[in-house]
Parts: sequence; structure tokens; C-alpha cells
Amino acid sequence: MALRKAATGLLIVASGLLAGCTAIPSSGPTGAQVRAQAVADINRLGIELIELKSADALPPAPRSPEGFGPDYTPPPPTELVGIGDVLDISIYETGISLFGRSSSGPIDQGFEPGAKVERLPPTLVSEEGTINIPFVGELRAAGRTTSEVERLIRASLRGKSQNPQVIVSIREGLTNSVIVGGDIARPGRLVLPTNRESLSDVIALAGGHRGEVKDILVRVQRNTAVAEFRLSDVMNSPDQNIRIFPGDRLSLVRTPRSFSALGAAGKAEQIGFPTADVTLAEAIALAGGPSAAVGDPRAIFVFRIYEGEEGRERPVVYHLNMMDVSAFPLAQRFPMADGDVLYIGNAEANQPIKLVQIVSQLFFPLVTLQNLTNF
Repeated sequence: MALRKAATGLLIVASGLLAGCTAIPSSGPTGAQVRAQAVADINRLGIELIELKSADALPPAPRSPEGFGPDYTPPPPTELVGIGDVLDISIYETGISLFGRSSSGPIDQGFEPGAKVERLPPTLVSEEGTINIPFVGELRAAGRTTSEVERLIRASLRGKSQNPQVIVSIREGLTNSVIVGGDIARPGRLVLPTNRESLSDVIALAGGHRGEVKDILVRVQRNTAVAEFRLSDVMNSPDQNIRIFPGDRLSLVRTPRSFSALGAAGKAEQIGFPTADVTLAEAIALAGGPSAAVGDPRAIFVFRIYEGEEGRERPVVYHLNMMDVSAFPLAQRFPMADGDVLYIGNAEANQPIKLVQIVSQLFFPLVTLQNLTNF
């Protein structure tokens, strides 16, 4: 008798659940609900819904940030002298030597039949941009090339030395250098050999990166502008392998990329990029695909946030219908981005299935008890 009463009560509960399927738990909205809410929120949140039905709907390829593209002012020549540089200066003399004779002896003692070289101590370019040359005084060096400094010193020695020849080279050049730091083999100041080095050239000159290429983010600061490049993109795309200017600051930071799989996916979790580039087709496979019980292959969504005008965020929702055969090649060409949310919608027909599962769970203990009683 008690068994019958319990069964009757469970039937009443099941009937109530059948009358209100909306009360049945769900892993998220259906595809139709996502699309309807995205359209309704266009004016309020500025959400843009893009249907992935052709190649024109695919996300645009990343471009070099403004100020870091190929159309910028050419870099200064490598022999340009600047404040803080240390110069090596050599002065060659023949005949009567200005630098070789004693200040207390007669002029004839300074006569040398061959050439004599006087190498000055390492000369620092002062904060005022000047250098100090014996018997000449201060000369303006900053902003001039080494050849121009040579001619300036030679002209200043006229009348003091017999046909002097001057050679100037940069021993330590702050003007033609960059600062490199982060996950790199040899961080510190790096002098650019030609002033035409690319981003990958500078990383190689600094000993190379540490860690996996797919996880490295390169941050470049040029004056007040800052841009970030994925090292994998730099290696694979010439457009991202920008030219580096003297004075730039480079920092290599380890920032692994990932996306989140939600909804009726085979597994709902945060998934790291296994390779440098992950397509939407690969992301769906990594997430286990649509759940066979409740997932809807027609409701594949990618939620992404772009940086819009004046730094404002622009949310975009991409929709893919995997029941359409043309969707598969598009999914293979759709690049996933760091922080994307992959959502697989619930099938609209999964509510009755869940109801049957709930009813089965409710009645299973009673059937087991009845079998034990009859036994």
C-alpha cells in the first residue's frame, strides 16, 4: 500500500514537470534564444551578429598597429653620434707632431719622419652634445655622423698640426641601441649593427627567446606608442615582422592563449591553445563537439570582443550552422583568438529527453524495491 502511494506521488511530480518543461535544468540557451537576444541587444550593448555563411564573414587578418607599419620615417644612419655615446678618436700626424712633442722642448724635437698616431682616451659625448679635444677645446658632436666629426676635428687642428688625419668610431652607442627584456636569453641594451634590423633580427641578436613560440607576446614601445605582437605571428607573417628603431623598448612576456568552451559541449572548460594557431574546427574538436544528448550542431557560436573606436569595446557574435556542409571549410579557416568563448547551444528537442531521464531516475528506486519485495 505504501509503495502505491509513493508511486502516485511521483507520478504527480512527473506530471508537473511535464507541464512546465522550462523548470528542467539546462546547460544554457538554445541557438534560437541566443540569436534572438543578440538581435534584441544591438541597440543596448552594440552586439553584432555575424552569420558564417561565406568567406567574407571571416574575421579580418590582424594588421600592424598605427605607427609601427612600413610607412614611417627612415631610421638615422648607424654612424650618427648622440648624447651619452662613447667615441674612439685617433689622430694621425706626419712631420712636426703636435701631440707627440713635449710642451717644454723645442719644436724640432717633434719632427717624425714617418706617421705617428695619437689615440685619445675614450671620449664621452656630454649632456650638451659636445666633446673635448686637446689643443682645440669643445666641439659639437651630437647630431653629426662620425665622418662629420672627423672633418670637424681636422678643420679645428689646421694651423696647429701638419696635415692631420682623423678617424672617429663609436665604441658604445646609446643613440643606435634598443632595450630588450623579459623572456630572452641576454636582456639589456643592444646596439643595432645597421639600424635596419627587424623584430626577429633583434630577438636573434639578443640570444633568442625562452619558452615556446606560441606562448610569447612581444611588446614594443616606441616613444609614447605601444603595440603587441605574437611571436608566432612575427615568425610567420612578414607584415608583423616590423622594423625596429633606435630607442625602441622590447619586452618578451609569456602569455599562453586559451578559449572557453561553454553550453552543450562535450566538455565545458577553459582550453589552452595546443599550437600557435587554432581554427574554429579544431576548437570544436578540442571541446568534444556538441553533446550527442543535448547539443545542437546548428547552434555554434563564438563570442569575441574587439577594440572599437576611441578604445571602446565592440562585442561580436559569430554563428555557425554545422548542419550546412559549407560550414566545415569555413570553420577550418576561422582563426580563434585569445579569450574567445565557444558556446554550443542546447537543442530545442532536448527538454523531453531530460524529462524522460528525470522520470526514469525517480521510478528506478521504486522498481528496484518492488523487485526485491516480490523476490
